[in-house]
Amino acid sequence: MSTTRRHDIDALRIFAFALLILYHTGMAYVVGWDFHIKSAYTAEWLQWPMLFVNRWRMSLLFLISGAAIALAAPEGRLWRFARERTWRLMLPLIFGMFVVVPIQPYCEGVANGHLTPGFWNFLVSYWHVHPWPKDSFGGWQYGITWNHLWYLPYLWTYTLCLVALMPLLGLARVRTGVAAFCRAPTWVMIVAPAALLEFYVLTLDPFFPATNAFVGDWYQHAKYATIFLGGYLLAREAGFWTRVVAIRKATLVTAGVAIAVYMGLRLAGHLVTADSWVHRVPDAFWDRLTEVSHCLYLWTALLTILGWGKAFLDRPFRWLPYCTEAVYPWYMLHQSLIILLVFWLKPMSLGPWLEPALVVSGTVAGCYVLHEFVIRRVAFIRPLFGLKAAKRVPGTAVVRADSSVGADSSAMGAREGA
Repeated sequence: MSTTRRHDIDALRIFAFALLILYHTGMAYVVGWDFHIKSAYTAEWLQWPMLFVNRWRMSLLFLISGAAIALAAPEGRLWRFARERTWRLMLPLIFGMFVVVPIQPYCEGVANGHLTPGFWNFLVSYWHVHPWPKDSFGGWQYGITWNHLWYLPYLWTYTLCLVALMPLLGLARVRTGVAAFCRAPTWVMIVAPAALLEFYVLTLDPFFPATNAFVGDWYQHAKYATIFLGGYLLAREAGFWTRVVAIRKATLVTAGVAIAVYMGLRLAGHLVTADSWVHRVPDAFWDRLTEVSHCLYLWTALLTILGWGKAFLDRPFRWLPYCTEAVYPWYMLHQSLIILLVFWLKPMSLGPWLEPALVVSGTVAGCYVLHEFVIRRVAFIRPLFGLKAAKRVPGTAVVRADSSVGADSSAMGAREGA
């Protein structure tokens, strides 16, 4: 089966990962949300724009991952596809955990007073993978952490499960059912998936809150695996893309109303007094209404992004090939650079505007320099960051090869502290 390259999927992936740099920088500056390191200049107002993005950002990446696999059409080469995905997801994960990520627990541990300064001594000890003193850093009890790279083992697991299911998912009755869903009334396309997400919130979230530790993370597995599978099933149907473009204004309005209700309910929870009329209604009612608006916003935001993306981004922009390759290395590098820069700049007391500006600009510059002048140009380093071997054209220098993230799947929590 031939591969269908979709420029809008590549572009949406790039924008999503660019947003990730801003989001993880914001985590260091937002009040009340746990992160590996916090600036002295935290602000409560940041919670609101970050909530606007937080509710769908990771779900979008899983949806794009499933859709990209569908468009790559690997059904005729399943074992080869599974081997390639394993190599190009797990090798960067292992390398990242031992080489790219360690600066994060070091800065976290020194900043919170649990570790003594001295990175090289820490690194040698970290490589021995032994338990650390309690609360030294996130993942101390395991001796090693993957921090922001948690997405890679989740994506790898879902991908292998999808490969195993592909023979069943290719049955005519499955294709017919998905096609019928794509032709269903707009309210069905909106309400049915949102209701399933709400079911997960009710049955799993209270007992298995998000951890990003993989084992026992059942709420996130249910949500992300379902969205990943949905991306694969829906993206195979040409009618789905026609439909999301056609209903993109309706989903945009619905998403706007849902997030307004969600934000309003959260704001009311912060501002009302104990004798307010809101508190005369059982708290469970407001909890359910908040959850429903959240799930409705999540799903309609995804449909809206796909619809407008298909309408305006499905064209061969000149910057797409380079940025598509850069996504995977930048994803692996960005959080380590953010945490290192906050760690370095915090003692300088540069102020609430200059410090985050330097963190963002320094992260972008660091990602660009390391990717452009090291990662993409050194053959043995490329696979460590998920890039394919460079292709050579006779008489020319090494030219770009698509990354694993850019070609078949994306490699990149949905709640405040993730």
